[in-house]
Amino acid sequence: MKFSVLGPLKITQDGTPIQIGGLNQRATLGYLLLYANETVGVSQLVRALWGESEPRTARKMLHNAVAGLRRTLSLQADSPSAPQLLTNAPGYALRVGDGDVDLARFRIAAAHGHALVAAGSWQYASVTLREALALWRGNALADLVEEGIHWPELAAVQNSRLAVIEDWSDAEINNGIYHEVIDVLSSVVEIDPLRERSCHQLMLALYRSGRQADALGVYRRTRTILLERFGLDPGRELQQLEHAILNHDPVLDGVSADRYASR
Repeated sequence: MKFSVLGPLKITQDGTPIQIGGLNQRATLGYLLLYANETVGVSQLVRALWGESEPRTARKMLHNAVAGLRRTLSLQADSPSAPQLLTNAPGYALRVGDGDVDLARFRIAAAHGHALVAAGSWQYASVTLREALALWRGNALADLVEEGIHWPELAAVQNSRLAVIEDWSDAEINNGIYHEVIDVLSSVVEIDPLRERSCHQLMLALYRSGRQADALGVYRRTRTILLERFGLDPGRELQQLEHAILNHDPVLDGVSADRYASR
């Protein structure tokens, strides 16, 4: 049985989708998958499902959702690697193999790719990180978000995707590949213009592609937003990069993509 949270919640068995009944069951499963192989307290699950609108029967409703999930998981009960939804005081734990959850596979590949970037193994890093990013089918648990679910854990998962995009961008820029990096980072910076590492990488890729004016435009936009929202200038690394671009500093032709990056 395979579980997917990097996009709409999805369960498959031997490639066939398995239906999960009701929002409470889907939300309970989604939250437990974010904490796969860890015990999650009943009170924590109740807060995740209902927040401040907790009904009086919340714990009974959670118990019913767990019972329904156990019936779904029992479809693979005869397999030694079957997932298990265990009752562990003070709550529940979903026992699954790392290879059965796309988030776990993503995290393993992301850590490996990050180590390759740190070692300067750009080509291997690019392949590994591209494979990690290919696991995503949209925003994490997008269907639950559409139903009004807003968990801090989802923001953390989304940020981990952006960190992998940045590692991949480092690798590709150092491989001398810019076009796809520019397209991807332009989208990231459009959504989160204050992410200075992405801004740095986009500026460097644009400059190396012969687009100095566009690179400086990214800096100006970032600086304007920082000043308007926080009264701050960009960080020292981004200022250094702008200065180097203005002066056509030859070091930019050979500098590593993460030379000015915020870590």
